[in-house]
Amino acid sequence: MGRTALYRDLAPFRPARAEVQLDADVLVLTMPDGRQRRHVLDGTQATLLDGFVAPRGARTRIDARPERRFVRMLILERDHERHAIITPPDRGAVAPNVVRLPEAPEEAAIVEDPAWGVLADWITGGGRFAGCSVAELARLAAIATPQFAVLIGEVCAERALELAWAARGPLRGISDVESALHPLTAAARQSPRVAEALVAALAYVAGATRRKRRA
Repeated sequence: MGRTALYRDLAPFRPARAEVQLDADVLVLTMPDGRQRRHVLDGTQATLLDGFVAPRGARTRIDARPERRFVRMLILERDHERHAIITPPDRGAVAPNVVRLPEAPEEAAIVEDPAWGVLADWITGGGRFAGCSVAELARLAAIATPQFAVLIGEVCAERALELAWAARGPLRGISDVESALHPLTAAARQSPRVAEALVAALAYVAGATRRKRRA
């Protein structure tokens, strides 16, 4: 009986995740209970922190102290409001009780690691496309709203065309455009939202190429 109880105490918990939809200046988080949190990004101060979560009811030691888990925290502050978005605690390493770190608030939104990383990079980078590669834009499109995904696809197309035309000229660089868009094409196989960005990119490339040929 004792061994069975201990096994249950050690069983990993998996708190429900929030879904992310990112627009150019707004972040919408759909919480596990269906509620939506809307964060206007313009004027928001973003901070990255290391922290921990001590899940209720999780016990791994004989002295019954809670098992603390490391998390990464994205803190959004605007108009005297403070919100936290964290990485999944169940995937974080065990944090020793002697380590002094801020504890994530109970109402923090939990977002899967890949989406959290893209979101954190975009917000802390000021929400600008400058300097983003096609591969980075493809990852961004995966968490974008439909409208923002279309815009990202068009930006990818511009980057691909610039690379191709600079290397081979506007009428000879179609194969180079396809190569430049490969990260977007590959990501589109896994994400419907990235697929929307790819459709927008290909349409943009086709239109730009026709205009160049007429000029």
